[in-house]
Amino acid sequence: MSSMVDKRESNGPESNGPESVGPDFLDGQMLIAMPGMQDPRFHRSLVYLCAHSDEGAMGLIVNKTADGLKLKDLFAKLDIPIGGGIAFEPVHYGGPVETGRGFVLHSSDYYSDDATMQVNEGTSMTATLDILHAMVSDRGPQHAIVALGYAGWAPGQLEAELQANGWLACQADEELLFGGDEDVKWDRALAKLGIHPAMLSATGGRA
Repeated sequence: MSSMVDKRESNGPESNGPESVGPDFLDGQMLIAMPGMQDPRFHRSLVYLCAHSDEGAMGLIVNKTADGLKLKDLFAKLDIPIGGGIAFEPVHYGGPVETGRGFVLHSSDYYSDDATMQVNEGTSMTATLDILHAMVSDRGPQHAIVALGYAGWAPGQLEAELQANGWLACQADEELLFGGDEDVKWDRALAKLGIHPAMLSATGGRA
């Protein structure tokens, strides 16, 4: 998949609880960081898993923004004219890996043969500039978030973190993926599992 590069660089049913670790992969599900998460970059984070296989996993954090960066700021660096309300939407912090690369997580009403990875029936990810041009010319997806960087796991790493209770998993929904109010998304995801944050021990898991 060709990358969208920041010019600063040179280059349905709800889950009943933590997912069991086994042959089933978690593509299209949401990871909820447990309070005991040791990595501060993932504190109270929600990670939407775009790919999960024997070769590892890749996802995007959907409830953290990139230090006040707005789409108008990113698009200006990419020389893409932008206007209207979309200009003031936030750029998300997708994760600590390759933070100079841009990714668009979006509804599946937009598709590029060469660049779009369909995660499931309703959600896709595209990582080329074409989708940004489409977004500013009313040819883009109905729902989208633009993120810099991603979260990645080596083979077996995510499974180990799940076994160590570093993460819970739940079904993703449109509000968790594309809704605003990033500050309350983590609590909202826990509520999908019937869990109040006070029920979780800060020492119960580690990643």
